[in-house]
Amino acid sequence: MALFKKRTVGKPGEWYYCLEHKKVEEGPDCPGKDRFGPYTSRQEAEHAMETARERNLEWENDPKWHDASARGGDDD
Repeated sequence: MALFKKRTVGKPGEWYYCLEHKKVEEGPDCPGKDRFGPYTSRQEAEHAMETARERNLEWENDPKWHDASARGGDDD
C-alpha cells in the first residue's frame, strides 16, 4: 500500500457525479471507482443517473446484445 497517494487533479470545467455522495463535483474529488464523468457541464452531471438508466435500457433492448448465435452459445 502506498504511503502517499497522488491525488487526481481535475481541470476547471470538468464535472463529475459522485456515486458515493450522490452529488455533483467540479473536478474529481472522489476516486474513479465512485464517479461518473467527466461531463462538460454541471447540468449534464446532474442528470448522470438518468443518462445511465437510459443507456442501460438501450443496451438491454439491443437485439445484438441478446443474440445467442453472436456469442456462440445458447440462452438456456
